[in-house]
Amino acid sequence: MKSPTAWFTPALVALALLAACSKAPTPIDPNSAASEYTQAFHAQVAENTDLVDTANNADARKGLIAKPTGKVLNDAGEVIWDYDEFNFIEGKAPGTVNPSLWRQASLNNQIGLYKVADRIYQLRGFDLSNMTLIEGEKGWIVVDVLTSEETARAAMAFARKHLGDKPVTAIVFTHSHVDHFGGALGVLSAEEVAASNIPVVAPIGFMEEATSENLLVGMAMARRSIYMYGKRLPRSPEGLIDNGLGKAVAYGKVGILPPTLVVKEAKETHVLDGLEFMFHNVPGSEAPSEFVFYLPTLKAFGSAELFGHTLHNLYTPRGAKVRDALKWAAYMDEAIAYAGDAEVMFHQHNWPVWGAENVRSFMEKQRDVYRFIHDQTVRHMNAGYTSTEIAEKVAMPPALNSFLSGRGYYGTVSHNVKAVYQFYMGWFDANPANLNPLPPVEAAKRYVDVAGGMDALLNKAEDAVNKGEYRWAAELLKHAVYAEPENARAKGLLAKSFDQMGYMAESAPWRNFYLTGALELREGGYTEGFKRTAFLDMLKHTPTERFLEAMAASLNSEKAEDEDIQINLVFSDTQESYVLRINNSVLHHRAGKPENNSAATLTLSKPFFLNMMTGEAGATDLLFSDQTKIDGSTIKLGQFFGMLEKATGNFNIVTP
Repeated sequence: MKSPTAWFTPALVALALLAACSKAPTPIDPNSAASEYTQAFHAQVAENTDLVDTANNADARKGLIAKPTGKVLNDAGEVIWDYDEFNFIEGKAPGTVNPSLWRQASLNNQIGLYKVADRIYQLRGFDLSNMTLIEGEKGWIVVDVLTSEETARAAMAFARKHLGDKPVTAIVFTHSHVDHFGGALGVLSAEEVAASNIPVVAPIGFMEEATSENLLVGMAMARRSIYMYGKRLPRSPEGLIDNGLGKAVAYGKVGILPPTLVVKEAKETHVLDGLEFMFHNVPGSEAPSEFVFYLPTLKAFGSAELFGHTLHNLYTPRGAKVRDALKWAAYMDEAIAYAGDAEVMFHQHNWPVWGAENVRSFMEKQRDVYRFIHDQTVRHMNAGYTSTEIAEKVAMPPALNSFLSGRGYYGTVSHNVKAVYQFYMGWFDANPANLNPLPPVEAAKRYVDVAGGMDALLNKAEDAVNKGEYRWAAELLKHAVYAEPENARAKGLLAKSFDQMGYMAESAPWRNFYLTGALELREGGYTEGFKRTAFLDMLKHTPTERFLEAMAASLNSEKAEDEDIQINLVFSDTQESYVLRINNSVLHHRAGKPENNSAATLTLSKPFFLNMMTGEAGATDLLFSDQTKIDGSTIKLGQFFGMLEKATGNFNIVTP
């Protein structure tokens, strides 16, 4: 009997960020230095950009109390976070890094505990995101708890060491992305929350979005996340230096605490540990469930991820639903009205902004960056230009281009333009030639033939590389590699092109994509597994229906042809029951009592179900565990699960 756990595998990394293996990153090819064209490009960037940026350099360092050193380890002794791994980022930008991105990487590398204002503190550089501590009457109100339990626990211990051992009196989750709630159990346990009646505050829709986001297509997003966040890259001037929002992602144990107070209305005021919070829901901006808040007593604005010191993503390269630029800009405009007199604005990434005039100017410029991208994309769209054409045409006006906190260190104008186009028009550009194009490998072989054969194409591509025409070289070489994936010359030239485009990139994710692509062309694709058990605490709160939807999306339709099998799935401890049927090569599920005409009934406990999802329980356990029971045909049950595919998450990206 094939293990019925196979279909669960794709879901386990889908809760936002992959929990990748702890194998050391592969070194970059030492022979891939910055070319003369890359260095000339960097010189132009430095000449046209105020990289001194006195104000932000001062703000990123303002209020420092203490800096951590050393490493954060998990229970197995594996490194989850290294405070010192980016210590090489100092001084002038090396030739392998865009000087503007080097500036952002330097500012994000100001790791430590900071005093933001009276009663407000931040821990920065302990994870990708910030943890904010607000002093209430009796203890700490913790705003966002980082990605992992390990980094959150380390951050809290560091804060208590320097600020005093006060209790946590409230937790605030600003939005439904894992780098803002995943470390919850490193701050408080569920038992502590219940015993002391500690409020856990979150925006409407938080639990649904937090526990199900990316579940359906999680394996695809997880694989692409390795590229976006530079997981495999060495921490060096030739590798990972930053992620725009922060340094890197902590791949540790992920958990969640269900909110005890949900902010449902557009605007709500609540008192947490004696301090008034004015919450404003901003769903569908940076996250599907998100709020910001104003603290009138302290004249401070907690902007969550609505604002920050970088252009954000309207389209996330790792994969996600496109965000609404117009709605995002509108929320920013509203924030100017209710928080424009704030004396300080602090974000859950990057560093704060001080002074009412500076705060208002910052808000206005960031709002206008998003409106400009939206409006100019639509203008050109209505003139008949395609997304690729518009991305080449739209450039920020001088007033916004000089605003470095709106530059593309995370998102970019180019792919955000394409996101606006996709939001309104979808993937099709209206050219009939693009209605039904050839698939990549078949098209590649024909392009090679048209070019006069592989040697002729590679000669042209090498000439382009030598002239610094890296985009064109990559276009040619993409076809060469897809036509002959074992061709060492083709892969080597494409890797060189990716190196140089990565070195030129102002966007950290673009850099990471290019350099990871180059690495995999040289070293091979991703072969490691994922730590599925790291998500167990979070999976406990995921609705069963979400897993059944993922199960349906793993059905091998060819295997299911002419099959009609129905089973019952019963949870002995939660009183849930479902009827699952495969028919017409589609798997349907519905909640309801077991049906007598089903081929088999699988009864199991929810903890065993979670063990199946994390790979801790397999077919033998299913047959012999005291937490399971099978009535009916075990053969039919095995046949049912045998039609569900196991996605490995190590598919190729730069090779076919």
